[in-house]
Amino acid sequence: MSADRRKPFYGYWVVLAAFLCNVITFGCGFYAFSLFVTPLGRDLGWGRGEVMAGFTIFVLTTGLAAPQVGKLVDRCGARVVMSLGAIVAGAGFVVLCVMTALWQFYLGYAIVGLGMAGTGQIPTSAVVSNWFEKRRGTAVGLMGSGIGVGGLALSPFVGTWLLPQLGWSHSYLVLGVLCWLVIVPLSVLVIRTRPSEKGLVAFGAEDVAAALEQGSGQPVSGVSLKVAMGTVAFWLIVATYFLSHFAQVGAVQNQVPFLEDAGFPMAVSAGALGAVGLCSAFGKFGFGWLCDRIHARYALAIGLGLQFGSIIVLMNIGPDSPVAMAWLYAVMMGLGLGSWLPTMSMLTSGYFGLANYGAIFGAITIPYAVGSAVGPLVAGRLYDSSGSYADVFVVFLVLFAVAIVSILVCRRPAGR
Repeated sequence: MSADRRKPFYGYWVVLAAFLCNVITFGCGFYAFSLFVTPLGRDLGWGRGEVMAGFTIFVLTTGLAAPQVGKLVDRCGARVVMSLGAIVAGAGFVVLCVMTALWQFYLGYAIVGLGMAGTGQIPTSAVVSNWFEKRRGTAVGLMGSGIGVGGLALSPFVGTWLLPQLGWSHSYLVLGVLCWLVIVPLSVLVIRTRPSEKGLVAFGAEDVAAALEQGSGQPVSGVSLKVAMGTVAFWLIVATYFLSHFAQVGAVQNQVPFLEDAGFPMAVSAGALGAVGLCSAFGKFGFGWLCDRIHARYALAIGLGLQFGSIIVLMNIGPDSPVAMAWLYAVMMGLGLGSWLPTMSMLTSGYFGLANYGAIFGAITIPYAVGSAVGPLVAGRLYDSSGSYADVFVVFLVLFAVAIVSILVCRRPAGR
């Protein structure tokens, strides 16, 4: 029941597999979406708000499915959930490949969102949290950096090669095939929900005997979802992620069309999106490392402050602005964006335990997803009505400020 010291700890392979799954999940879903806004509007005559509604449906579907996905991970294990999720997500991209009407676009992204609820941060953060007792923040940060690498790798690939060479239809098909060829094998062959499935214990477990007993069926410590929802801390965390993701995702999903409107070429706009992803990758590792050294709520406040500053930079970009301003925005937003997953995971496990981690993390994901869905939609609709993002940026600044205050006053529930 112990590891062979001559072999690398298997938890590292789990982190790597979860990292790669997040590269594909977020690269194909979250980051690639905005690159299709202009081509779809040009070829199909859809308004920017109509296209952004597809992102709203995508994120809402992911969020609404999150609690059930979390419960399935707790009960059935991440391997089954992630492989099935990848199959469903790939099928959704096939629908997008052959669509001819707006309702089919919405249906395709609903299917993609449902599938990616089972391949993204809920199962991957649950698995990595189970495998590491010490250095958990760093491990979650490394795993979560795959989200940013997905933006770094796939945004330029889709924006500067895939779309120009294949068009939006076949580009969607390629994204679906990536889900099938990468996530399914990794889920089946590498992912294990708990160390006990490999006859091991979590990295840094102080009481090995107790850890082995837990792996043999003894309950893991932690409160139920119902108990968690009865605490003030749960709702302050919910408010923080709802408000911050309304502003964060609203900005990121509209930055490409905004920069194009300001006169920047697609290469610069897509490159800036990739830079957000790259800096997000560094940010997730950095904030994961930071969460092992300071309280997660302070780390999150720092990340939100960086995003607040990035909006100030973005709202001052105009037709005569140097390209450096676009990169400055991308660096600040990317680094700040990197804070959400490590801190969300550490707040969940630290405040409520691991026994029902998937269910609680999934419940927090609903309001976070609602904010992520509404932000881009509001920005897109206001742009369609006014031709400007100016008022939206002011709203984003206010929401970030309130979110910072909300998380700073959050305290660990009594008795935990």
